[in-house]
Amino acid sequence: MSELNWGLIAPIIILQLLLAVIGLISLAKAEAESVRGPKWLWVIIIVFGNILGSICYFTIGRKAY
Repeated sequence: MSELNWGLIAPIIILQLLLAVIGLISLAKAEAESVRGPKWLWVIIIVFGNILGSICYFTIGRKAY
């Protein structure tokens, strides 16, 4: 347990950070009417929800037009 396999962990960390950054940028550019719920709540979900928070924002949080 003392030695981590960074070859497996690093891609997951990079994916998590990439999804969070893209989600926050998308949320910042979105108008309030095109987001389900308050924007501040989605920021908390994206930042603290790890990978699932970003996926939830893209699937549930944005309204499709």
